[in-house]
Amino acid sequence: MNIKKIKYFIHLIEKERTGTPREVAEILEVSERTIYHYVQTLKLEFKAPIAYNPYRKSYHFERKGKLNWIWMKSI
Repeated sequence: MNIKKIKYFIHLIEKERTGTPREVAEILEVSERTIYHYVQTLKLEFKAPIAYNPYRKSYHFERKGKLNWIWMKSI
């Protein structure tokens, strides 16, 4: 996974400007299948409430919040 591309994908989701899966795949220069993989990873691993709105043709977050990427020291 390319973290820069995932971060940009998250940015587009926050702005609700992803376009269709095919369109965002072109923007990120990845396959459409990779977009579906990103969405599943964000949902399952990070519990991100991502949904696709077919009328707006964009992914969006269903609830307000923020995805935190932090390093935590282990004990």
